[in-house]
Amino acid sequence: MFMFSRLKIAALAISFAVTLIAVPVQAKDNTAELEASANAALVKLYETSPRAKELAATAKGILVFPEIAKGGFIVGGQYGKGVLRQDGKSTGYFSSAQGSVGLQAGIQKFGYALILTSDKAVRQLDAADGWEVGSDPSIVVADEGAAASATTRTTKADVHVFIFDQKGLMGGIALEGTKISRLERP
Repeated sequence: MFMFSRLKIAALAISFAVTLIAVPVQAKDNTAELEASANAALVKLYETSPRAKELAATAKGILVFPEIAKGGFIVGGQYGKGVLRQDGKSTGYFSSAQGSVGLQAGIQKFGYALILTSDKAVRQLDAADGWEVGSDPSIVVADEGAAASATTRTTKADVHVFIFDQKGLMGGIALEGTKISRLERP
């Protein structure tokens, strides 16, 4: 009984912390703020990952989520907003959301960019009423070590995912099952 009370208190504390993290993400309702955050995030990504910069130079589109808030205790979730860039211009706004249940505890912020290397990937993103990461098209998630070495398999992928600017106290990031949906406005 005492253990259950401690779990409830911990769950409430984590929920409160997630709310505090999510407030800045939700405050980015302004298009100009989201655009500025996306620009800064891409600059930071290119500075830390030459492979991301190389892929971006020939990409058909880049979907960047500058800030994702993630948190949970047993039950968790993450959310953020992003911008689709094509030929240096913003062509759409998207949300990224994920829910999870399992052995987890903590809060975290991070950003990620999906570099779309084929017209097929862009068409699927445009045609989908929400796109789940981990389903079609083929995706390669690159961490800092893997991003430095491309193989024949990874260079043929339709989407390359780069995770950056991780902060917080939550172990691991899994994007599989993340739902990306188009927003009418950010």
